[in-house]
Amino acid sequence: MIDRILDKAVAGERLSPEEGLALVQSHDLAAIGRAAEAVTRRLHPEPIRTYNIDRNINYTNVCTAVCDFCAFYRKPKSDEGYVLPREVLLKKVEETVALGGDQILMQGGLHPDFKLAWYEELLSDIKSHFPQVNIHGFSPPELYAFTKVNKLDIRTVLQRLKAAGLGSIPGGGAEILVDRVRKEITRGKVLTDDWLNVMRVWHELGSVSSVTMMFGHVETLAERIEHLERVRQLQDETGGFTAFICWTFQPEHTDMAQIPPAGSFDYLKTQAVSRLYLDNIPNIQSSWVTQGLKMGQLALLFGANDMGSLMIEENVVAEAGTVHFLTLQQIRDSISELGFIPRQRNVRYDFVSLDQEHFAIEANSKPKLVELVQLAS
Repeated sequence: MIDRILDKAVAGERLSPEEGLALVQSHDLAAIGRAAEAVTRRLHPEPIRTYNIDRNINYTNVCTAVCDFCAFYRKPKSDEGYVLPREVLLKKVEETVALGGDQILMQGGLHPDFKLAWYEELLSDIKSHFPQVNIHGFSPPELYAFTKVNKLDIRTVLQRLKAAGLGSIPGGGAEILVDRVRKEITRGKVLTDDWLNVMRVWHELGSVSSVTMMFGHVETLAERIEHLERVRQLQDETGGFTAFICWTFQPEHTDMAQIPPAGSFDYLKTQAVSRLYLDNIPNIQSSWVTQGLKMGQLALLFGANDMGSLMIEENVVAEAGTVHFLTLQQIRDSISELGFIPRQRNVRYDFVSLDQEHFAIEANSKPKLVELVQLAS
């Protein structure tokens, strides 16, 4: 039934939304997975699969938005709200560098009080201490909120943050890029067109970003494809997305805990369909953080060519009760076991030098250093 669609995708022809919907409605996981793997090998014929080393630093959990799916945020007047002291944040970056990392993923809630100068100073402080570290920071919901707090247009906000040291933007806060869904699960948060426009302007400034999808909650299958279509259209326009990452909604400890969690079948199928549909995005990243080691490894045979980050620290998913921790050796072994060569890469998916890679391997083999970072997390 879906063979013609799969053959079309494998041959490099673009799928229509109707064809994408037919695939995500299908239960033929094996056939969809084989096709996604064939596309991945066409796009990445080299016998290499990649990973990176970074740390997810959440500088604050204070947030004016209300997201039913989020167990991490705290309201502005909550006793559990925090803002990381600058010395603590810089120490986290230092520990990341000590483990061979070249990037921090820095995100927070939508804090109502901080002006743009606060964020510029934050970026400048990090870059002055660690000029070699890429700051992959501030998701589109944060950046859009900055425009409201500061009464500035998004281009001005992005230009100023880039000048202060922002290197790339993570694709967080996308959830499902369909306003019906966004309005049902969030209040006070950026809607679809403005989310996409943040990325559009950032790409126009010559910079790159990733893009994500959190699925398995209130969206329909057609809305998953609509999300992919909106992403694909913007990539046609700008070419600025380096990678796509999807993961399943983690309901535990959230206001949507009554929703049954999506399983591994749905995860693998959705990721594979994403690889087939997003013909203009070069990299697909596995989500072992939500799926665990073995499913994260299997994702490398269902369209992914990257194992994602060592993720020295992670707080948002952990708050929802899903905690998977992998060592660098486990990540490298999961790639090697499939017959690929593991290589560390940067945000643009360029390989780091072999000297840097070997430094990271050695640093991560020292139990006391790794344990120190885990305790600090």
